[in-house]
Amino acid sequence: MTMSNKEEISNLKNSGCFDESWYLEKYPDVKELGMDPAEHFLWIGVKIGRRPSSTMSNEQYQSIASIISDRADTEQSVEGVSQHESLDNGIISEIMPIFAEKYFNADGYLEQYKDIAEAGIDPYQHFLKNGFNEGRTGSFFDNKWYISQHKDVRLSGTDGFSHYKGSGKEEKLQSKFIEIRSFIENGSNFYSNKEYKNWVDEFDYPDCDRELYLSYAKRFAYRPLISIIMPVYKVEIEYLEQAINSVINQSYSNLELCIADDCSGDTRITQLLDKMSSLDNRIKYITRDKNGNISESSNTALGLASGDFIGLMDHDDVLHPNAAFWIVNELNKNPNIDIVYTDEDKLGDDGDRYDPHFKSDFNYELFLTQNMISHFAVYRTSILKEIGGFRLGFEGSQDYDMTLRFLERCARNIAHVPRVLYHWRAIAGSTALAPSEKAYTESASILALREHVEREGKRADVTIAPELPQYFRVRFKVEGNPKVSIIIPTKDKVDLLDQCISSINNISTYDNYEIIIINNGSVEELSFKYFDRISSSGINVINDNNPFNYSRINNLGFSYASGDHICLMNNDIEIISPDWMEEMLSFGQWNDVGCVGARLWYPDDTLQHGGVIIGLGGIAGHSHKYIEKGAVGYFGRAALPQALSAVTAACLMVKASVFREVNGLDEGLSVAFNDVDFCLRVREAGYRNVWTPYAEMYHHESASRGTEDTPEKQARFNGEIAFMKNRWGTLLAKDPYYSPNLTIEREDFSFAKTPRVQTIRDMI
Repeated sequence: MTMSNKEEISNLKNSGCFDESWYLEKYPDVKELGMDPAEHFLWIGVKIGRRPSSTMSNEQYQSIASIISDRADTEQSVEGVSQHESLDNGIISEIMPIFAEKYFNADGYLEQYKDIAEAGIDPYQHFLKNGFNEGRTGSFFDNKWYISQHKDVRLSGTDGFSHYKGSGKEEKLQSKFIEIRSFIENGSNFYSNKEYKNWVDEFDYPDCDRELYLSYAKRFAYRPLISIIMPVYKVEIEYLEQAINSVINQSYSNLELCIADDCSGDTRITQLLDKMSSLDNRIKYITRDKNGNISESSNTALGLASGDFIGLMDHDDVLHPNAAFWIVNELNKNPNIDIVYTDEDKLGDDGDRYDPHFKSDFNYELFLTQNMISHFAVYRTSILKEIGGFRLGFEGSQDYDMTLRFLERCARNIAHVPRVLYHWRAIAGSTALAPSEKAYTESASILALREHVEREGKRADVTIAPELPQYFRVRFKVEGNPKVSIIIPTKDKVDLLDQCISSINNISTYDNYEIIIINNGSVEELSFKYFDRISSSGINVINDNNPFNYSRINNLGFSYASGDHICLMNNDIEIISPDWMEEMLSFGQWNDVGCVGARLWYPDDTLQHGGVIIGLGGIAGHSHKYIEKGAVGYFGRAALPQALSAVTAACLMVKASVFREVNGLDEGLSVAFNDVDFCLRVREAGYRNVWTPYAEMYHHESASRGTEDTPEKQARFNGEIAFMKNRWGTLLAKDPYYSPNLTIEREDFSFAKTPRVQTIRDMI
């Protein structure tokens, strides 16, 4: 179909009603589609309710109406005049040719509609000509999101979908497809772009009153010098200048910028550095005589530094104007901190910020899978120089290797500022990485992790994470042959119990364990026959006819246990991973680890337990609950081992000595929250609780005890809520393993409507 003609476009542009610059800024998907903004408005924007300018009077509307009268029913179409938002079939046929051939998910369409696949019809052509009119749904590859997730793809300048179809799919790189209407109405990557932009406008920019920051910065009792080191190599001049300006314009001024040009051979870079350093004596730079690599040039820049702390920055990225302020604010709370790190997002070449990484406080197990510290962070200079800075041979992962070695010396004195203070520029053409270096970078990370584990005196295999090829898995070897006591409370429902026991005995590859069944109130004859049978096979069955109290029952089971480790398990668990015991022991064996939890799935393959987040829903909730198998969650957190405040006792492993140390489960919590309370007391005792996705099980939740469906049960539940609030009230307000920028209303890691972070106005 022929698009709008030149005369129509010209009339619109000359009408005085269409603001081209504003339209492109307001609707960034237009630029992504590569369309002329006026043409987009005529053919697409007017039909989905978009405005031609920031303000539009009735007179302007009447003027523009004559131009677009043959494009839509104008009384229903323009945003601000009415709320018409629908997409008709015509717009689909008009928009499709622009990008459908490039990003249409043909494989998904064929998988969804078997009749098209069986008929051998081209899915793209079918959807264009018939599919949409037949009510079939199509999906599109989210190109911008894919590029944002895979740095090597982004920096190579390769189209994301081309990469995915070529090698990414085979490598199982994370991808995302979105439904056609969301794609058209919001543009690709609509969640990050649209919602995050609103979030930034509402919560970040209003807290950037420079005068307030400048004034408050003068009050700091401790004013350390921050040296920011920046290796430079063949960078775009405008990006380098923006990077430098973002440093020298910080609201906290006691800093210096130490630059090492790694023999770029570009006179424009030299001229810029000469100019900037002459204008601000806090800028130091040196040009290396010979091109080395990122490690060598970083060490050269480090040699220029005289500050108390070192900050790391890439040559084309941008610091938030208050980055140094919030770092020093944290150091004033505790001058003994050795690392302070912040949150980060990405900066597109259109100037928009997107894809924020709202991090948790330091999480060692998660750090072993990804460099969660990354940008922006400062390190105590004395320790950084003591460990020798950056090592040659770890290029591409030199920061990760350095931080691993740093952690071994700093006794984990680490602070986190939960604010987005670093903007990582996401553009094609960066020289930081290239596609050919991907394998080399992965090898460097794996080597760094292996050496770190060895220096820690542990044994482990280090590989690529199976569900997340951009991350890693450190699989610790189980030391010795510790015994595991598996305690399973039950009441009748022997079909479930038999499935549980059979899966343990038939699937598990670890053999040094015992099973202790606590029979609490069974009444069915079939149950007692079953108990007699399994007792004769060596399973210890303890009869307990007291009223149900989950905490008391498990404490009773512990009194009969002889294992080095205790595994609390529900009777409706079904083992999936043969090596689940080895996996949980691999974390639970360490002196500083308390409870270890497993990844539990509902029978429909949606997630039941990905760890517990404190504060969700008032007391606690499950991370990423109900996401489907194959989904990895927020920055991989549904598929990577990590420390968490709590894990569910539906399957929980803990050393017997730790169980005894904290006096087991609190019998004041008979049904709900006893596992959360137990984990919090374990954490309070100085241990770290860990969740691992590699111990997988099905959980047929509440199959034997039912729901809170009586006044008595509801009264008991409310009492347990009050118990938790009385004991843990202050702690429930902040989970260190969850960002205050994320919601506590849902379990999906989405943005908080009101972030729970301190602002400059809170401090005054």
